[in-house]
Amino acid sequence: MARPTWDEYFMSLAELAATRSTCLRRHVGAVIVKDRMVLSTGYNDTPRGLPNCGDGGCARCRSDAPAGSGLDTCLCLHAEQNAIVQAAYHGVGIAGAVIYCTHQPCLTCAKMIVNAGISRIVYASPYPDPVAEQLLQDAAIDVARVPAGESVRRG
Repeated sequence: MARPTWDEYFMSLAELAATRSTCLRRHVGAVIVKDRMVLSTGYNDTPRGLPNCGDGGCARCRSDAPAGSGLDTCLCLHAEQNAIVQAAYHGVGIAGAVIYCTHQPCLTCAKMIVNAGISRIVYASPYPDPVAEQLLQDAAIDVARVPAGESVRRG
């Protein structure tokens, strides 16, 4: 059996993290890696100690708001945000790391990724945000795509 590449391997871990998401709209996972070691993981969910989306924690998730709208009323943190916050919470430095995301980062996540010093983003599914894409390009962040399903072990 062929072994997965490192990108495929870590993307499969991001896909596994996404299974913990409680969002009613989209399950997203992220894994931060440095020197081929997992430093932090995250998935989209409400803040610590609050009811999750399925238990009424986020009204936007239960609404019919179109994708990409009403984000200022959403209580959930994105997977990338949670992975960065978890690293900080536990005192883990992530400068120079790679973040693997099941979905392309939005503008808010892109800004956090840049300021956290993450040097590379690998994502599976597109989430077109031209402003985020330009920001990452201007910040010289290496961005690559590993399409969904290719992270599963091949044989």
